[in-house]
Amino acid sequence: MILAAIAKALGQIFDPVFTKVILTGFALAIGILGAITWALSAVIAMLVPDAIALPFFGAIGGLAVFLSWGGFLAMMAVSVFLMVPLASAMSAIFLDQVAKAVETKHYPNLAPPRAQTLYEAAISGINFLGLVIGVNAVALIFYILSGPFAPLLFWIINGYLLGREYFQLVALRRMDLANARALRRKNRATIWLAGILIAAPLSVPILNLVIPVLGVAIFAHLFHAMQGQSRPIWA
Repeated sequence: MILAAIAKALGQIFDPVFTKVILTGFALAIGILGAITWALSAVIAMLVPDAIALPFFGAIGGLAVFLSWGGFLAMMAVSVFLMVPLASAMSAIFLDQVAKAVETKHYPNLAPPRAQTLYEAAISGINFLGLVIGVNAVALIFYILSGPFAPLLFWIINGYLLGREYFQLVALRRMDLANARALRRKNRATIWLAGILIAAPLSVPILNLVIPVLGVAIFAHLFHAMQGQSRPIWA
């Protein structure tokens, strides 16, 4: 089921809708990370003197520049972890466009999706954002202690979080929150594994900007395979 969903999503990667969303997401992610990096460099430049005097060594210049480059490199490393909430945010913003393109090509006989209430969207988004921040903040100490196994731990934890969020976002287009949660619990193992396969490429620069789009497409296919019917559930 998962491999079939991935194959279908990859087969549609050059769809004009996918391309547009990927390029837009790329611009947004670069803009956000660039703004954070610039702000960090500006703070370092304001707080750190350009030169300091050390005993026996005399004046050492270029300290602010050195720390600014250090801050830049640190942000590049931290961006791996920032890509999880960024990916989730982008998938929520462009969810409908990508899911609609998938359904138009692969499920043309579907009825129009339900109108998700503002309350459902807000609760889902707030809960997930808090969950991602809280879980990763607690897990940070385990990332550090796990050494070379840190990436594996990152994939397992965020695979669960991303799988949960992507599936629920897609499912809420066609069923209410209670039914979406019930279907997710019924298929939790499949959803978790698919989430891990999505979380792993988030560690790879550039590729991690394509994953939000593929994630929505993959979980759209998984949802329809799990639901096993072509009409929405409103109960």
